[in-house]
Amino acid sequence: NSEVSVFEVNIRFIGGLLAAYYLSGQEVFKIKAVQLAGKLLPAFNTPTGIPWAMVNLKSGVGRNWGWASAGSSILAEFGTLHMEFVHLSYLTGDPVYYNKVMHIRKLLQKMDRPNGLYPNYLNPRTGRWGQHHTSVGGLGDSFYEYLLKAWLMSDKMDTEARKMYDDAIEAIEKHLIRKSNGGLTFIGEWKNGHLERKMGHLTCFAGGMFALGADGSRDDKAGHYLQLGAEIAHTCHESYDRTTLKLGPEAFKFDGGVEAVAVRQNEKYYILRPEVIETYWYMWRFTHDPKYRQWGWEATQAIDKYCRVSGGFSGVKDVYSSSPTYDDVQQSFFLAETLKYLYLLFSNDDLLPLDNWVFNTEAHPLPVL
Repeated sequence: NSEVSVFEVNIRFIGGLLAAYYLSGQEVFKIKAVQLAGKLLPAFNTPTGIPWAMVNLKSGVGRNWGWASAGSSILAEFGTLHMEFVHLSYLTGDPVYYNKVMHIRKLLQKMDRPNGLYPNYLNPRTGRWGQHHTSVGGLGDSFYEYLLKAWLMSDKMDTEARKMYDDAIEAIEKHLIRKSNGGLTFIGEWKNGHLERKMGHLTCFAGGMFALGADGSRDDKAGHYLQLGAEIAHTCHESYDRTTLKLGPEAFKFDGGVEAVAVRQNEKYYILRPEVIETYWYMWRFTHDPKYRQWGWEATQAIDKYCRVSGGFSGVKDVYSSSPTYDDVQQSFFLAETLKYLYLLFSNDDLLPLDNWVFNTEAHPLPVL
């Protein structure tokens, strides 16, 4: 009798169980994934079919986060169900999961997008956008990732998903991606009609996404997107390199003389996040430039030096302090993503080759269908 996040249960638990099933062949993981997914289905009982953010596992009653714009659902949450739900239908033969996520896609395709951008908020009662805030970081991020990965997972048959991805990143490049005075390429956030020149650690995943999507991109722009991925990777490495601990802050600005540095105290923490290392790994796979392994090793040593504690690893509250305090939390994504991407960065390409596997947003590998 408790409420859970539909998005988090999907990407961490269902994604993890599905990957465990595919990697081990043990039926119990599939059975549990399907059981859990059944508990999430009542969240889709809304006037539009856009799911609630939270659902009570016992009663099936859903609701949205109190802080979200005008009772809206969040783009990155309802837009990051596709991979897992398509696999659930594939494994069970029951189309209900596939139909739920395809309904969301169809609804999004019909809607007008301001400047071609997807706002982060959509009201599940009215089917209208909430405030026009667009981000490739938190609240938006994995929606774009899953458009690309839906296409890859379908063995490149799902051209509708690829077109949605291409259209979206075209608008993102036009409106959100800028070069700083110091020559760093960054992805800002669109808020209230203007671009905020701030990039979150979460946004750093996009370097890897651009590289992953380079092959098959429009107008023969593969080289362009690989280069864009490299530039984002460089910017995110700078955000690490410009700190005392050589670990990146939660968010960093590009204002005036300040570049790739956190300004506010509440943005100086590092909670063992994987996105920068994820991008290093994709860039390594596609270019084999040794600097990506070098950068990954720098991060590994910093995590070992400053985050290791007696009971595991902990986040730190200020990456610019030479005597950091711990937050006393080891996030589950540290194991699922950060360590996995580091391991893969120093492994051969034939371990989980990208032609056969697509990683969900929590780094759980699912096979191409």
